[in-house]
Amino acid sequence: MSTNTASSSAGSGDPSTARKNSKRPKYSKFTQQELPACKPILTPGWVISTFLIVSVVFIPLGVISLFASQDVVEIVDRYDNDCIPAPARTNKVAFIQGASPKACNRTLTVTKRMKQPIYVYYQLENFYQNHRRYVKSRSDSQLRSPKYENQISACKPEDDAGGQPIVPCGLIAWSLFNDTYTLSRNNTPLAVNKKGIAWKSDKEHKFGNRVFPKNFQKGNLTGGATLKSDIPLSEQEDLIVWMRTAALPTFRKLYGKIETDLENGDTIHVTLQNNYNTYSFSGKKKLVLSTTSWLGGKNDFLGIAYLTVGGICFFLALAFTIMYLVKPRRLGDPSYLSWNRNPGGR
Repeated sequence: MSTNTASSSAGSGDPSTARKNSKRPKYSKFTQQELPACKPILTPGWVISTFLIVSVVFIPLGVISLFASQDVVEIVDRYDNDCIPAPARTNKVAFIQGASPKACNRTLTVTKRMKQPIYVYYQLENFYQNHRRYVKSRSDSQLRSPKYENQISACKPEDDAGGQPIVPCGLIAWSLFNDTYTLSRNNTPLAVNKKGIAWKSDKEHKFGNRVFPKNFQKGNLTGGATLKSDIPLSEQEDLIVWMRTAALPTFRKLYGKIETDLENGDTIHVTLQNNYNTYSFSGKKKLVLSTTSWLGGKNDFLGIAYLTVGGICFFLALAFTIMYLVKPRRLGDPSYLSWNRNPGGR
């Protein structure tokens, strides 16, 4: 009995056994947070200098961005309400769905010289292209290759017509924008180039050059524009632009490009076909003519954001400088520790 107890005691004293039973983690510099690290001390000089550098960089960037945005010339014309005849404005949906002529004439005046290329956009508001059901209603494989034209399971309810697959299928293609614009300047036709408006990557990789429209807009309801059945999808750029869905309910999509300068005082006459139904969901339609800058289109947000951050950093740098000059304090002074400021914990 004593022999077993002794051997048991000896066993429990074995270092290897004790190490196996221990819950202490294996030592390493990583687990013990002893790796070399940069531990900067935020002295007043460093803090003030950092805020000043940020403000010195951001404020000029903000000013430059705002000037670039202001250089963009933009003409915006909302026409969805004005292009409905006055007697029909009590029931706009019935008018847009009826067979009445939809032609409408608009006049735009150029207030500042616009250098080519001048981009023509249509702008829609309150149109939620980012709705989950809408975004999923398409078949990317069908758009790429004719051998997948029967892959329409994700396209309901616009998947087939009379038992035959629709190409391109889905709600996105079905609702293709179909208002048209014809422009003239001072009674001279103004050409709008509709080539090169889609992304090159979309044309080459997402839409096949051997895929042709089939049974499109031949269902019970017509959603939007029709497509030419003898032109492959890779060359139907209006469709390609529309199929790149927008993230926000207000968006612009490129309609074409004017490749000639417009001078100050020019009068632009627009004959448009007001076909697209935005009245069912209280949407708005606008025609936009815009130039661009090195930053893109007209958008003041980036410049304002730079100026705001730069201004805040400059204010903080100034405030910290005044505090440091008015009430300086020695770095690492232990008298500021709570237990030294209140002896005895009182």
